[in-house]
Amino acid sequence: ALLDLSGVHQITGTWMGSTTVPCTYVPSEGFTQQTLSWSVERDSSTSTIFRRDDSGDHILLSKFRGRVSVPKNSPGDASLLIENLEMPDSGHYTCQVIWRSTDDSLITREVTTTVKVVKAAATKPIIRAGELGLTVPAGASTSLTCEASGSPPISYRWFRSAPAGKAELLSSGAELAWPSLRPSDSGAYFCEAQNR
Repeated sequence: ALLDLSGVHQITGTWMGSTTVPCTYVPSEGFTQQTLSWSVERDSSTSTIFRRDDSGDHILLSKFRGRVSVPKNSPGDASLLIENLEMPDSGHYTCQVIWRSTDDSLITREVTTTVKVVKAAATKPIIRAGELGLTVPAGASTSLTCEASGSPPISYRWFRSAPAGKAELLSSGAELAWPSLRPSDSGAYFCEAQNR
């Protein structure tokens, strides 16, 4: 199979995530890639997203700027990486490669993939309960780690209960560590986990 593009029929991407629409070929002696373009068909209208030619890479649809790229310096890989997927990115994506042969004739191949963007079933964070009533000698080092299950990304914040029902923010990481405990570190600490 001389200069055939391979891809897949359909891929599913997650909203806000990223996906790679595969398009690859085996480079062949005597054939030089002239142009590579990606177009998308949605609601029966087709528009070109990306074009690579002698003058460089061009992203022709503004809504894809900063979100799409094609590998550089890897001959035979024309796959399209789409980041920060949006629901309207669903559609039929066509990869078209044109080669010039040593006798100056042109060969064109294309492969089309259907991309479906789905909303992942988002689950709220559930924190695994920590130990209650931890007793540690003064001068020792210890740490508390907050673990939650749920849809990533999950961010954590540690608080310490302060008088008058106030809470003091101590750290915005999953772990709260003390290199050397002092008696004044005694108290109640709690963790908050948050995702989208």
